[in-house]
Amino acid sequence: MRQEHLVSLNIHSNARSLPVVRGAVEQLASSEGFDATETHGLVLAIDEALANVIKHGYNGQSDQPITVTLSVVQSDTGRRGLAIEVRDQGRQVDPTSICGRDLDDVRPGGLGVHIIKAVMDEAAYSCPSEGGMCLRMVKFVGEHPSAK
Repeated sequence: MRQEHLVSLNIHSNARSLPVVRGAVEQLASSEGFDATETHGLVLAIDEALANVIKHGYNGQSDQPITVTLSVVQSDTGRRGLAIEVRDQGRQVDPTSICGRDLDDVRPGGLGVHIIKAVMDEAAYSCPSEGGMCLRMVKFVGEHPSAK
């Protein structure tokens, strides 16, 4: 997969930073040919990812670093897409333990991981050796996860 880095945003773990990131994702997605539904899904996925970092990685602290990197990618088959990487310095957890709660448990909250996996074509968590967590998400133009 070929990747062209376009935007890197360094923000704090503060909800007031989220509109800036949402706007950047929305603008880049639109300029890369994503339709309105796909763009909305990308914005929802980044919003959920950042909310999870703030709540779980930083326990609600509003002054901790988060880096969001947006890149245009091209698959080996020539499909264009958008890669979004969310990097924090928060608490590390085993990536295999990251899952949404049981969908039969009807109550507010706890659906961020489900939303990310439903909207994105790829989503992978990792524990960088220098600490924190990294989430890499990829969405290809025109690829609807329900069509897989």
